[in-house]
Parts: sequence; structure tokens; C-alpha cells
Amino acid sequence: MTAFGITPEEQVELDKALYDALDPLASAIRSRLSGLPEDRKWEAEPVEVALSVLAAWKVVDTEVKRLTATAAGTAGSYGASYEQLGSVWGITRQGARKKWPEAVSRPAAPGSSTNRTVELCGGTAEVALEPTSGGWRWAGVGADGTRGAADADVRYATPEEAAAHAGAFLKGHSRVDGAAMRREADDFFGTEDRAGDEDPWGGGARGD
Repeated sequence: MTAFGITPEEQVELDKALYDALDPLASAIRSRLSGLPEDRKWEAEPVEVALSVLAAWKVVDTEVKRLTATAAGTAGSYGASYEQLGSVWGITRQGARKKWPEAVSRPAAPGSSTNRTVELCGGTAEVALEPTSGGWRWAGVGADGTRGAADADVRYATPEEAAAHAGAFLKGHSRVDGAAMRREADDFFGTEDRAGDEDPWGGGARGD
């Protein structure tokens, strides 16, 4: 028995579990294929019955392949290489990559940058991959001069998630639009009592 093999007893138990799972599926497929009532669905030539069972196994095979790809992707997300995946499956590294092309993320090419820039509301933030943790972080400066960054203990799973948090920070620290604020004040209070036309919001000098 190999490291990933099973004993004869385990083989018997596995076969029984598979057949127990297959029986209701094969019955449902046979009913649809034959169009016969429940009590007569197996009244057919042996070859037709056998083909119905084979059709059920095809469904099981498709589902097993899907679940296998999910398991390979999970292993890859935890750092397994194609060489390791292939070793478990009894195939080469190239075979594993061909079988599960999305299971293992490819490392960035040497010299390439994984940093991304977010420019919003007059501010700028950098989103970068942290090599030690494999997580994403951001740091930036808002248009009003405020500096910010992801909390020290925060790592984001994707660059998009980090960029979303950086964007929220930049929006919260956009430059004050004095002209717009004055227009809003005039609309609300009127202009009759305003001392002058200087821009009190923009910091302009007031004439004597």
C-alpha cells in the first residue's frame, strides 16, 4: 500500500458508500430517461438499465472532478506547489499545472512591481503586497495633507480590498472647496448680511 493508498477493508467500505450514494441518483436518471412510472422504471432491456447506471456514474465523475479542483485550489492557497500537487495525484508537475491551471498563483516576475496607485479626490495612496505575510496594505496622503495607512495589524486578502479602504480614506480627506462652501452658505442664509465678497473659506486676505 502506498502512502496515499487504502487497505482492502477501506476499499470495501468506500465502494459501499459510493453505491449507496449512486442508487438514488441512478433511479432518478432512469425515471427521466424511461418516462415510466416509479414501479416500472427498471422494466427494460439489460443494456438500457446498464446505460442508465453509467449515466449516473458520469454525473458522479463530473462532481468528483469539481470537488477535486476545489481541493487542489485550497491546497494551492495555503502554499502548495504544483510539484506537491502532482506528487499527491501521481502525475508530474507539468501535469498538475495542466489539470488545475488556477490552483497555484504565479509569483510576480523578477523586477516587476506589485504596487498599485490609487488617485482620488486630489490625494494619492499606494497599495502594496507585503512579502512577509502575503497580505496587502495601503498608505497615502489626502488632498488636505493628512497622512494615513492601514492599521498595523491589518492585512487585506486582495489588492482590490486594500484599494477600497485607501479610497475611503482619500474621500474623507479631500481638499476643502471654499467656493462651493460659500455658495452653499449663500443659498441657505442669503447674501444680504455678508460682510464682503472675499472668500472666507479659502483663507483669502480681507480688505480694510
